[in-house]
Amino acid sequence: MTLTTQEVRKHVMDYLEATDCTVIEVSPLHVTVKLSPRADRMLTDRPYYWGFVERTGAEPETLSFTFVFDPEQYDHAAAQASATPARPRGGVNLPTGGLNMEAAAGPAAEGTAPGGTPAGVPPGVSADPQDSILARYFGVMPALPRLGPGLIRREDVIYGSKRLNQIWAAARDEGKCLQLFEDPGSRQRMTLFSAAYEPWLGVCYKVEMTCDLKREELHFLGISLTTGKIAAEFGSRLNSLELTPRLPENIHIQPYDLSIAGGADRLENYLTSQLAGLDYSWAEEARERLRLELSIVDLYYTELLKEPDEEKKQAIEEQYNSRRTETAWQYEPQISVSAVTYGLFHLRSS
Repeated sequence: MTLTTQEVRKHVMDYLEATDCTVIEVSPLHVTVKLSPRADRMLTDRPYYWGFVERTGAEPETLSFTFVFDPEQYDHAAAQASATPARPRGGVNLPTGGLNMEAAAGPAAEGTAPGGTPAGVPPGVSADPQDSILARYFGVMPALPRLGPGLIRREDVIYGSKRLNQIWAAARDEGKCLQLFEDPGSRQRMTLFSAAYEPWLGVCYKVEMTCDLKREELHFLGISLTTGKIAAEFGSRLNSLELTPRLPENIHIQPYDLSIAGGADRLENYLTSQLAGLDYSWAEEARERLRLELSIVDLYYTELLKEPDEEKKQAIEEQYNSRRTETAWQYEPQISVSAVTYGLFHLRSS
């Protein structure tokens, strides 16, 4: 599985929009953005700074980034732009020779004392930090890289990059539990009677089938907490709706006849019954490969375990058991189910 540049860009832009980041500049190849406090906490790994902000109540200064989605084309476009000669405005040709800059500047530039010493620096004292008294005794301290809110850092965000994985992880953590409402539109506000909304519990399950191979499936199921009806393609239904995190005007929520815990149990039972009807020939094939691999391991260590030296034999036995454990872990078929996203969705009653 891989994602195109456009798909990566959409994921990043959706996250920046959802976290209220300020977009400074945007193009199909990049986006320059000032992070919101919410996104800065999740992406910049500055716990001490945010702890200071919370303790002192200071105004937070968030970082800015240029996220590049297609580094090759972005660098090529930047190189072309820098190679284009700048044209003088208004067609004025500036003279390039015969001008004495010292004479034009006068006896001393503003803010500079005679002899080139900046104003405010006593005569005989060097303004160069590398020629200071401390530098003569303790050596010159190299300049630290300029960090902080004023610096816009560039990062290449492509499929597989660390920053993209970090954005996905932040989106999963913050968007794991949701409560959304179907947007009824402006017409509903003008109607006389309020619309009835039906509460649904929706859960997106990830099913992982692993042996020496791996397969993953997503099952987005929903159950009505009013009627108990289960929708197998609940994600497709949500994709066709406009959802909002705020309760719309002129609607009412139907009472729950089923608790959230009861709805979750029914969804798990439904998913278990669906998984029980799948073809598990892959598991039998994996167990056959496991038996073959274990027989090879046993054959290899049969002669080695005849070692007469007890100390060496003990080390061989530990290696043998470790090898069998690793082989069983690699080839033994397993199925694991986890909830990726879940939430309450209040939808118009049909």
